[in-house]
Amino acid sequence: MIFADPMVIAVIVVVAIVILSIFFHFVPFFLWLSAKVSGVKISLIQLFLMRIRNVPPNVIVPSLIEAHKAGLRTVTRDNLEAHYMTGGHVQRVVHALVSASKANIDLSFEKATAIDLAGRDVFEAVQTSVNPKVIDTPPVAAVAKNGIQLIAKARVTVRANIHQLVGGAGEDTILARVGEGIVSSIGSAETHEQVLENPDSISKLVLSKGLDAGTAYEILSIDIADIDVGKNIGATLQMDQANADKNIAQAKAEERRAMAVATEQEMKAKAQQARAEVIQAEAEVPKALAQALREGNMGFMDYYKLENLKGDTAMRDAISKIDPSAVLGGKKGKG
Repeated sequence: MIFADPMVIAVIVVVAIVILSIFFHFVPFFLWLSAKVSGVKISLIQLFLMRIRNVPPNVIVPSLIEAHKAGLRTVTRDNLEAHYMTGGHVQRVVHALVSASKANIDLSFEKATAIDLAGRDVFEAVQTSVNPKVIDTPPVAAVAKNGIQLIAKARVTVRANIHQLVGGAGEDTILARVGEGIVSSIGSAETHEQVLENPDSISKLVLSKGLDAGTAYEILSIDIADIDVGKNIGATLQMDQANADKNIAQAKAEERRAMAVATEQEMKAKAQQARAEVIQAEAEVPKALAQALREGNMGFMDYYKLENLKGDTAMRDAISKIDPSAVLGGKKGKG
């Protein structure tokens, strides 16, 4: 018989396997059976149509079973398919709804899908609402009024605010506001000793500012984990100011010295010019005398009197330069 041929049997088996594979791919019978056993009403036709709409039944059906077992009657197949087709994470949303239901947190399907489509992890948000998490701030440096720098680290305990997840600010805003509050608190202290004695004053002041307004979190507590004493900023600024003042004074003194040197050089130049003019004038005197003698404006007797006057003046100058003590000492030696 033709069916007794092994080749024919092999071909029939291969064709049957291919047909069954295609059938179970487009009609996930075992998923339907699992839903049926779990009490979820869904037909094979609906599963087949999911394949046609490029919606994976292996994502929708397990999520429907999970929601049904948790008692979430508002979660339907159409809602899950619509959320998947808009780019949402179906399994994450269902996990969040189940966790919120068990923790008595008011979270609707519409709110959960909106949070998911906004790019936030709605399941993690529900977990944070149930179990608050701790955020460590980076070191924050601030200066007290006495000029001493303090470096503080804080631990912020936050809880997710489900109703603010859409449009609310994230962790970076919380850290920035807490850092600003720490700087303001330390800066308002008279001395750094006050802050070191009562670090809880920083927490109280920061918490009183309502830093979680408009954020996706609710601040439960702010604890100062560590405070270190930094530089003496006040003394450093005073030293820098003193150095600046010294440099300015030195520059002004150098300017005055340069001006004095310039003035001295100018006076020397003027003195040299005056001496040159005197020498030049003295050189003209003999010419003037000769001219006066030639023209008869001056006689020979007048000339001799002038020469005698010059000689007498030179003798008086010489006598005035003699040291009297030397003269008296010489006379005593002779006696």
